[in-house]
Amino acid sequence: MVKNSGPYELLSDVIHKDLCIGCGACIDLCPYFKSYKGKTAMLFPCTFSEGKCFAYCPKVELDLDELSRHCFEAPYSADPLGHYHSIEISKAGREMGGTQFQAGGTVSAIMSFALKKGYLDGAVLTGREGLLPVPCFVTQPEEVLKCATSKYTAAPTVSALNRAIQDGYEAIGIVATPCQAQAIALMRSSRLDENDCIDPVHFVVGLFCTWSLDFRAFEDFIEERTGTESIAKVDIPPPPAEIMEVYLANGAKLEMPLDEIRKLTPESCSYCFDMTAEFSDISVGVLEGRPDMNTLIIRTERGQKLVREAVDEGYLIVDGIPEDAMEHLTWASENKKKRALKKAGDAGMINTPDAEKRSMVRLRGEILERIMVASQGCE
Repeated sequence: MVKNSGPYELLSDVIHKDLCIGCGACIDLCPYFKSYKGKTAMLFPCTFSEGKCFAYCPKVELDLDELSRHCFEAPYSADPLGHYHSIEISKAGREMGGTQFQAGGTVSAIMSFALKKGYLDGAVLTGREGLLPVPCFVTQPEEVLKCATSKYTAAPTVSALNRAIQDGYEAIGIVATPCQAQAIALMRSSRLDENDCIDPVHFVVGLFCTWSLDFRAFEDFIEERTGTESIAKVDIPPPPAEIMEVYLANGAKLEMPLDEIRKLTPESCSYCFDMTAEFSDISVGVLEGRPDMNTLIIRTERGQKLVREAVDEGYLIVDGIPEDAMEHLTWASENKKKRALKKAGDAGMINTPDAEKRSMVRLRGEILERIMVASQGCE
């Protein structure tokens, strides 16, 4: 970590450069940073020259080797999908009571199971108020389903983790997007070297993500097309659909081309190299061509144990991943990684000498080269 880095460096290096994705890692650590409709702002001057707000931010001085060694006891590799034990497909099992999920229901099943077994004191999830995604902290299995629908705009979810830690919870699970999972990994690796630091995060379930939307831009876009009618659900079917579906409370459904929706993506997303939430215990995404199933990447022993128990007790059903699905998953992740790292490299944000300016990301030169060479031809 760069020394003497705190709130003003966070402002200059991240927020003022439109790199902030609004993950919430700097929110509810102190009174100074707040989030409003997806935007992070500093409300009052802060006198600290060094702080957790900077240390936990996934958009500045993200050392991938350091993080990978902490999470997986191995240096960061060029694998498009990151470190993992196995990749399968999955869906919620019989113990979830036949609930109709937006996709396979794997995330809800895993979180419900962990709470019911007492493995967690609580879980950090993302709920929704209208279109606005909001951080939620739940302690009962039945509360999980209230947050089950997909959200496509950035949310300060990690702020709820900060609050739960301050409230004394010692066994917390969290569902996180890739950038949020990076922030959580930074928190768990204790970049500030605090001697009394404990790790209350028992496991992280990561969500696949190719991009998120700027909430304010998306809100305006939707309101122009729906007026005051309330939104019941938003969904993006897997390829080749290329549409967003918006379900209204009156039963109507609107379809919008993804070409229009992608224009609402914040600049920060274009620098994100992680599609599959590499720094999580378990990663989950929609299986292409099978909207009733999930792709499930098991990355850690802790994640593997939880999945196997959930299967044995009827909360989860798993199967082998089809070869074509595996090939496309690898290609898509590799493509995203190449595009983002090329853009960051062109902007001078990778491996910048400390004496000049702070980097967005640091990784070994040979790994960066292997990623870029392996990805030749991906567009």
